[in-house]
Amino acid sequence: MANIKSARKRARQSVKRRQHNAARRSQLRTLIRNVVRAIESKDRKSAEAAYKTAEPLIDRLATKGHIHDNKAARHKSRLTARIRALA
Repeated sequence: MANIKSARKRARQSVKRRQHNAARRSQLRTLIRNVVRAIESKDRKSAEAAYKTAEPLIDRLATKGHIHDNKAARHKSRLTARIRALA
């Protein structure tokens, strides 16, 4: 355990930040999984709706630095390609 006051504060902050980041990452994975499930059920309308809710979150996490810009682009590109392939 940290002995210096500032180190104790940083330890508290890192715990809070880790929990926040884990929640965001979980939310991202859930939304992507929802899109994939809709694609696998061959339902284009629900896949597009699920993608429409997932896309802003993917962009936001990339902007905030939770995920890399290229990872966000890769997720969006692959999901879009799979949705277009349904037609």
